Amino acid sequence: MTDTRTPEQRRRIMQAVKTKDTGPEWVVRRWLHARGYRYRLHRKDLPGRPDIVLSGRRLAIFVHGCFWHSHGCEKGRAPKSRLEYWGPKLEANRQRDASKAAELEALGWKVLTIWQCEIKDEATLAAALLPVLEDGKNPIDKAPETG
Repeated sequence: MTDTRTPEQRRRIMQAVKTKDTGPEWVVRRWLHARGYRYRLHRKDLPGRPDIVLSGRRLAIFVHGCFWHSHGCEKGRAPKSRLEYWGPKLEANRQRDASKAAELEALGWKVLTIWQCEIKDEATLAAALLPVLEDGKNPIDKAPETG
């Protein structure tokens, strides 16, 4: 199957793809901020430069595009053309993701990956984030026990 775009059109499309401050990343950041969570962005001193870092909870969040990181959903399907290029590229992305997550975990960090398809609605996003955020509460954050 051949590309339906001219080389110039394809070049412009690919140049517009951002690596940070993406739309899905902004959705997650807004959700966290609205609930009082404060974070750092793209910390260079951590493996993989996580998109969002909650240092006090030692939580690194990666917000992945389904296509670029080969998620198994509808958006994560491999292209039908130029498989000799896309196959190794997407596989290298997956291997790098796993390697960086393992490095972070070895340093004592929790790693959470939020997929582009998980931010469609707030309930799905909350279901992905809340268990990790609530698990990582500091003792001072917890209400005192009575009885």
